[in-house]
Amino acid sequence: MAGWTAGDIPDQGGRTVLVTGANSGLGFHTALQLGKHGARVLMAARDAARGEQAVERARAAAPEATFELVSLDLADLASIASAAADVASRVDRLDILVNNAGVMAIPYQQTVDGFEKQLGTNHLGHFALTGRLLPPLLAAPAARVVTVSSTAHRSANGINFDDLQSERSYSPMRVYGQTKLANLLFTAELDRRARGAGTAMVSVAAHPGLASTGLLTTRPGEPGRGFFGAFFNPLVKILGQSDAAGAWPQLYAATMPDVTGNDYFGPRSLGEQRGHPKKVGRTPWATDERSAARLWELSEGLTGVTYDRLNAPAT
Repeated sequence: MAGWTAGDIPDQGGRTVLVTGANSGLGFHTALQLGKHGARVLMAARDAARGEQAVERARAAAPEATFELVSLDLADLASIASAAADVASRVDRLDILVNNAGVMAIPYQQTVDGFEKQLGTNHLGHFALTGRLLPPLLAAPAARVVTVSSTAHRSANGINFDDLQSERSYSPMRVYGQTKLANLLFTAELDRRARGAGTAMVSVAAHPGLASTGLLTTRPGEPGRGFFGAFFNPLVKILGQSDAAGAWPQLYAATMPDVTGNDYFGPRSLGEQRGHPKKVGRTPWATDERSAARLWELSEGLTGVTYDRLNAPAT
């Protein structure tokens, strides 16, 4: 794994991939590299105009590849249902799902469905999308779901189930860290349930370290920009890496044959802030099976999406 880059991705010919947040940053480079290595890539984006521009940029960079746009707003359950139906109408199977999109440290907002927006987008949106895409995922011989977390999960001392929607107290970075913890709990619980049901689907996670992504580089006032962008942008230039390199851990997680269920990948250098990918650790909160199961049950209730084809978690 030492020295691994996107150039080491195995041939992806015959595989179909969906990447959320594919119009920029990590998502764009993930989609581009998977397309360059032979996959049919569905690029999911909230903004149709930016999505079309991203598809055209990808096609220009890899004319031999297949890139298609899927309209998806993870902060809207109706949009998620529509996007999943669109995908199902186009493909018989989905080999790789990369749950990449997210918002970071934004002022308090709610989604269309009344969820706190960071939780609603980063966790509940991807929970609902993955569940609705379960039929084409399970139709693949060995599907892989890659969910993008962050080192920020280390700032969260568990999930605050008593105030899950941050209605009583809201701190942008604290809530962001909690949603990234939720991503790891979802990864683990999905993998347990997939194994318990006897499927070949694998659920894994990755994080980009300190990378130049849309979360940190959009202008003040734009959706998805955190309060701390002005602080992080210079830091990324000094200590971080490009969005292309930041995508390496999730690309490794999506494609390499040695990846196993519930693996977690991140950069290997400067405290997981930059460099080639490696397996990384997580906090005890991120391995708490009872919290993972509770969050799963609450997520089913909130989104109305149930994973009926997966059995109870393996013990």
